[in-house]
Amino acid sequence: AVGGYGRGELFPYSDVDVLLLLPAGTDAHADDGARQRIEGFITACWDTGLEIGSSVRTVAECLEVARTDITVQTALLEARLVAGSRTLFAEFQKRFTDDLDALDFFVAKRLELRQRHVKYQDTPYALEPNCKESPGGLRDLQIILWVARAAGIGAHWDDLQRAGLVTAHELRQLRHNEAVLSSMRARLHLIAGRREDRLVFDLQNAVAESFGFAHHIAANGRLVLRASEVLMRRYYWAAKAVTQLNQILLQGIEEHLRAGRGEPLPELQRINARFFDKAGLLEVASDELYQREPHAILETFLLYASTPGIKGLTARTLRALYNARKLMNHAFRADPHNRKTFLAILQQPQGITHAFRLMNQTSVLGRYL
Repeated sequence: AVGGYGRGELFPYSDVDVLLLLPAGTDAHADDGARQRIEGFITACWDTGLEIGSSVRTVAECLEVARTDITVQTALLEARLVAGSRTLFAEFQKRFTDDLDALDFFVAKRLELRQRHVKYQDTPYALEPNCKESPGGLRDLQIILWVARAAGIGAHWDDLQRAGLVTAHELRQLRHNEAVLSSMRARLHLIAGRREDRLVFDLQNAVAESFGFAHHIAANGRLVLRASEVLMRRYYWAAKAVTQLNQILLQGIEEHLRAGRGEPLPELQRINARFFDKAGLLEVASDELYQREPHAILETFLLYASTPGIKGLTARTLRALYNARKLMNHAFRADPHNRKTFLAILQQPQGITHAFRLMNQTSVLGRYL
């Protein structure tokens, strides 16, 4: 079993991906007996109603294809023995692991993620989002576990926590939002009666009703909020959280991989008492900075917009912002110091298009406004 079937995660109309692993020297085209058995197995699967995606390869062929096709490499990473020779499967696992360069895999998957995000308008707020492929969808969670598995960290969220890459709060958020998105995808499949991962308008009400959501009606009989709007709010909350956690954890895994290679850590250049420049990324001087000095939340984005060479935020800063969201309340918004800082961001040459985009991605803009 490979792909989603390999990791034990199938949805009602998911493909069942199967690798038929052949001993070295076996030619399925030239060996009539092998060809007949393979064809018989695949035919039997289809006859029972399984829509299988099958490949037939030797171990050497698996490695050869994986080196040039990141999709195949990812599917093989999750391989699980269903039936057959344990010795052959063990040989495959060892040779595949030995052949896998974890950092190269990480770089390729991150590029794939960026390309996919661009394809889906680079926003978790699409009107008809794909709950698997859109930014903030299930694929953004899967990529974290793929690169973690390739790095030898583990294949489950608990493994990342044990490695110190995930906090207890983030672990709860990961599990909760994964459950939300998975439930929505499963219901989409069942309601559509086919593989359908998009929350299209025609299905939103039906999916909402399957969750028990109802229209909100005012005392005067006026429709206040549709059930579909309740559903989409829940989806957007989950997708936004997944987007933020994806950024935090991928940075952490990359640092883990580079440290394992013996690469020197980037030098910290002090910007002021609260922030450093870490190889072009803004780093908080302390994990508790925002808790002690809430004013520093908006200062983060002023520095981002005004400091030459700063092109993003480190995982440490992103995590600190994620944990400081509740500080941005009415008193925070009314504070004259914060108003002054916000005005200064507006006055930056790239303030609206540059800093505001990052503020939106980190949930700061919506909470401040």
